[in-house]
Amino acid sequence: MEQRHLGRTGLRVSRIGLGTLTWGRDTDEHDAADLLKTFWEAGGTLVDTADVYGDGEAEYLLGRLMEGLIPRRDLVISTKAGSVPDPDRRFDGSRGHLLSALDASLARLGTDYVDVWHIHAFDPYTPLEETLQTLDLAVSSGRVRYAGVSNFCGWQLAKAATWQLAAPGTRTRLASTQLEYSLLQRGVEREVLPAALDLGIGMLPSSPLGRGVLTGKYRNATPADSRGASEHLAPFVAPYLDDTAGRIVDAVQTAADGLAVSPLQVALAWVRDRPGVTAPVIGARNAQQLTAALSVEALSLPDEICRALDDVSAPVHRYPDHDWSTL
Repeated sequence: MEQRHLGRTGLRVSRIGLGTLTWGRDTDEHDAADLLKTFWEAGGTLVDTADVYGDGEAEYLLGRLMEGLIPRRDLVISTKAGSVPDPDRRFDGSRGHLLSALDASLARLGTDYVDVWHIHAFDPYTPLEETLQTLDLAVSSGRVRYAGVSNFCGWQLAKAATWQLAAPGTRTRLASTQLEYSLLQRGVEREVLPAALDLGIGMLPSSPLGRGVLTGKYRNATPADSRGASEHLAPFVAPYLDDTAGRIVDAVQTAADGLAVSPLQVALAWVRDRPGVTAPVIGARNAQQLTAALSVEALSLPDEICRALDDVSAPVHRYPDHDWSTL
């Protein structure tokens, strides 16, 4: 698998990442082992997790598999901290919480460092400089190699990255940002992606298949074994089952038919090769699904197909997101 630099850093990662959102909850150890081995054998290196996935079970499971299945040195491990199970305060970016969360993540993963550590979301109740200083502490201690943020909007990302760049050599440059990005969700193109491109921050799109909808599996009905039929994941899929999404899914199917490939391959190739994207993170349910996704490595979409998909899925960008003189 082709390797790409993560933002403006020397770290190289596979241009497709493996997500672990369901590990330890819907994905058991046997299936997780099959997924990780399939990914590694295909040349994949970037594995993304978080301290809250499966209430910590995803990290624990990944750690066990690194211990007995895949050498730690062969993987680029990305994890996240900052989400908390508190209905009154969903995110905690304080120094105390983040450092404790990092120590707990390292213990579950069975490693003394993570390659990339992301702040899971912006915490409005903690001064941003406190959160960012925590990234610096984590990197300077050797427990973290590179740092990033997740689910930051445009101004939050720009402010954080600029703060870190203000004192080079003292502060840790942001390497990456992780947000949802697909043909069904192009909101990052308004401000986040332009900021990331300008600041040299690599984009790691989550849900690049539109929460599974872009595979076409929901065109006629909801499969019984799909996330859309799952009690706790159905609300996650539902927003992408409207008429607007249906038109985009139909366009992806038409492109796939013309290229003699699957809709999954078309949707994944589209987001993988967008400007600023380093590696989409896919969350396959089993090794068969993952193998189908990894087959996109050999596919590059023709320009005319990309333009057609761009047009049918184009978000509305008006003032002030675009230069006012062009409106």
